[in-house]
Amino acid sequence: MAEDDDSEDEPAVSLGEGNAVEGAPLARVAERLMWGIEKSEVDAREGETTIRTPTGPRELSAVLEEIDQTYFATRQEFTDAVEETIGTGPVPTE
Repeated sequence: MAEDDDSEDEPAVSLGEGNAVEGAPLARVAERLMWGIEKSEVDAREGETTIRTPTGPRELSAVLEEIDQTYFATRQEFTDAVEETIGTGPVPTE
């Protein structure tokens, strides 16, 4: 196994240049939680987190207010409910 040590200094994928995207990806927020969980507990733990949405960054607490569901049994149930509220699609970079 003779690999160049120089390759470790370079990223595997070129990230390019451009504006940073504000907010955390929904998947990252969901990964930090344990499932099943009540909506109020999600709000207490992550409510102040700004998430990325197709319409721009939003505080998770505000998104949760629009969701009628009070308990999320699984991570998928949570992400589905949030995506139904915020939509899906490209996140604006400006």
